[in-house]
Amino acid sequence: MQDDPQKREIVNRRNFSFRLNLFFFATFFVFSVLIVRLAILQFVEGPSLREEEEKRGSKDVLIPPIRGNIYDSGGSPIAYSTSTQSLHYSIEPGTKKADSIAMAQKLFEVFQKYGNPKTAVTLEQIIKNMDLDYKKNTVTVPRRIKSGLTQDEIAYFMENRDLYQGIDIVEESIRHYDTSKFAVQLVGYLKKFGGGAENNLYKDRAKTDDPRLKYLQQEDVGYDGLEYMFQDVLRGKNGLKTYPVNAASRVIGPPVITKPEKGDNIYLTINRHVQEVTEQAIMDQLHFLQTTPDRDRHEDNAKTGYAVAIEVKTGKIIAMASMPDYNPNIWEGGKISTEDYDMISNVLQNGTISPVIGPYKDPKEQRKHPSSVVFLGSTQKPLSILIGLNEKLFTTNQTYTDTGSFYYGREGSTRRRIGNAKGHVYGVLDPAKAIAKSSNPFMAKMVGDALYRKDSDKGVAIWDSYVKQFGLGADTESGLLNESKGVIGYFHEEEAASAQSALILASFGQMGRYTTLQLAQYAATLASHGKRMKPQFVKEIRDADGKVVQSFQPEVLNTINFPEKYWDEIETGMLNVSVTEFNNAPYKVLRKTGTSQQQVSGATVENSVFIASAPAEDPVIAVAVVIPEGGFGAYGAAPVARKILDAYDDAIGMNGVPKKPKTPVNPPTTGTGTTGTPAGTPAGTTTENGKTDTTQ
Repeated sequence: MQDDPQKREIVNRRNFSFRLNLFFFATFFVFSVLIVRLAILQFVEGPSLREEEEKRGSKDVLIPPIRGNIYDSGGSPIAYSTSTQSLHYSIEPGTKKADSIAMAQKLFEVFQKYGNPKTAVTLEQIIKNMDLDYKKNTVTVPRRIKSGLTQDEIAYFMENRDLYQGIDIVEESIRHYDTSKFAVQLVGYLKKFGGGAENNLYKDRAKTDDPRLKYLQQEDVGYDGLEYMFQDVLRGKNGLKTYPVNAASRVIGPPVITKPEKGDNIYLTINRHVQEVTEQAIMDQLHFLQTTPDRDRHEDNAKTGYAVAIEVKTGKIIAMASMPDYNPNIWEGGKISTEDYDMISNVLQNGTISPVIGPYKDPKEQRKHPSSVVFLGSTQKPLSILIGLNEKLFTTNQTYTDTGSFYYGREGSTRRRIGNAKGHVYGVLDPAKAIAKSSNPFMAKMVGDALYRKDSDKGVAIWDSYVKQFGLGADTESGLLNESKGVIGYFHEEEAASAQSALILASFGQMGRYTTLQLAQYAATLASHGKRMKPQFVKEIRDADGKVVQSFQPEVLNTINFPEKYWDEIETGMLNVSVTEFNNAPYKVLRKTGTSQQQVSGATVENSVFIASAPAEDPVIAVAVVIPEGGFGAYGAAPVARKILDAYDDAIGMNGVPKKPKTPVNPPTTGTGTTGTPAGTPAGTTTENGKTDTTQ
C-alpha cells in the first residue's frame, strides 16, 4: 500500500517544526548561559578582574634622585651635584634589533642638528649605549643614550615624542668637587653602579624590590671615602613615571609622576683653614726635604706625607691629609679613562688609613720603598712608660743609668745590642727623662726585658692588650672603607725568635706598623688620660630644606684607668722633648718624635713620625704626622705638626677663641712648594742590633 502523499507532507512538516523548535530552544539556552556568564563576569568577578588587569597594566620608569651635597664645617661645599637632562631609551617588548638601530640613526640625526658639537656622540656610541645585546641591562631597564641635552634637543623631543617610541627625557645629576682639591681621598669619588657587582654593599642594594630604592645600572654611586660611607644618606629616593600599558606591555597613555626625593646633605667636622694648611704644609715639607742642601735633613725619597688632626675631647677629625692628592673632578660622569686612572692610581687611596706607596710606577721600584703604614718608632715610648708603671716594673722615682747600650740574648752570634744613635750616653734617667731623651736602653731594660722576666709566658699578650686599648693594632671604628688595623709583629717575633726579643723591640716602637689615624687616636688618648674616642667626620645631616635630621655626639670607645701620677710622669717627659720647632710656640705642647727604621728589599729606610697635643695644660687637639723616608721625626714631621697646631689656634683657638688666619692659603702644589721650615735638633735615637735606628 502506497503512502498517502498528503499524510507524508503533514508528518514532514511536524518533524521540521520540532527540529526548528529544538534549534531555537538550544540557541536560547546557549545565549542564556552566555548572558548569565557575562553578568557574572561583570558584576561578580569584574572588580577582581579589573584589579588584576591594573596589575598588568602599568610600567614604572625610574627617575634617579639628585645626590645630596657635602659641606665643610663652615658650610662651604666640597662635593655638590648639578642637574642635567638625559635621554633614555626603553626597549619595548617585541622590538626588533633592526628597529632599534633605525631609531639610533634617527637620534643621531637629531643630535647632529640640535646638539652641541663639543659634546657630540657618534652613531656607534648611540648603538653601544642602547645595549641591544643586553650585556649590561635587562629588557625593562631604560638605557642612558646621552647626557647634557641642549635646550634645542629637549624642545625637539618634547614636541615630537610620538615619533620616538621608547624615548624619555630624565633629569639627572652630575657630581662636582671643590677645584682646590680639598680632602680628596677622605671625601672619595663616584663610579657607575653597574661596575660594583663585587661590592657587598651594592650586591645587597641590588636585591631590593622597592622601586624607589632600586639602583639604575648607569647611576653614579659612592666608591670610596665619605661618598661611600654615607651612600644611603646622600642618595635620596627614586621618582617614578608610571605608564599605563596594554596586554602587550605597550604604553597606551600619559604617565603618573612620583617626584624623586633629593638626598640629604652632610656637614663635616673638617675645618677648611686647618685642612688647607695641613695639605700645603706637607707638600712644602716634602719639597724642602728633597731640595735642602743640609745633609742632615736632605731626603731624596721623601715623596709622600700624611697627617691627621683630631679633637681630644670629641673625636672630631679637624684635618685629614694624604699627599700628594689629585683633582677628583677627573671622575665626572662616574667613569675615567685608562690613561687618567694610571696617572692617579698611586694617590687614589687614603694613606692615612691604609697602605699607600709613593708615586712609583715600576713594581720593582715600589718594592724598594715603605708604605704609609710605618713603625711608630719612639712615639711608642710614652705608652711603654705607662705599661711599665702600671705593671709595677718600676716607679716614677726609680732611675736607670743609660750607658749607651743594653745587651740581651746568649753570648755569641745571638747576642744583640740596643743602643742610642751616634753613641749617645744619657746617664741617670727617671721615666720622664727617659721619654725626653728618648732612651732606647731604658725602654729595652726597664720595660721590655722587665715585662718578659715578670711573665715570660704571657708577657707578649699583656703587651698586646695594653697597646690595643690605645687603638694601636685595633679598629679605630672610623667607618671608612678599607681601613687597616695596622701590622703587629710581636707575635711573629715571639714565635720566630723569643718573647724576650718581641717585648724589647716593641718597647721602643719596632714591632708595630700603624696608620696615621691610629697614631692620632693614640695621641688623643694619651692627652685625655685614657679616653679613646671614636673618630667622627660628620657633625650633622640636613635634609634638602636645611632641617637637621641627625646630629652626632662624642662617643667613648673605651677608657683606660691609670693613677693620675702616671699620666703626669709621661706629660713631664713629653713637655721636655727637645724640638726647636716649638721653642717659640704661644702654647705649650705635649710631643714625641719618632724615626723608625724599616728594612725594605734589603735596604734600611728611615720614616719620620711625630705626635703632639696642645695646649699641654688641657689638650683640645692632637695631631699625628708621618713622612715615609723623611728621616728624623724632628726634621721631617715636626714642622708640619707645628703648622697644623698654629692653624687650629687661628681658626678655632686653643682656648676656644679663634684667631683669624694671618694670610690666605693657596691650594697645595702637586710636586714643589715653598721651602719648608727646618726642624729642631733630634732629641733621642735608637740602635737595633747594633745598627742605628733613630726612633726618637
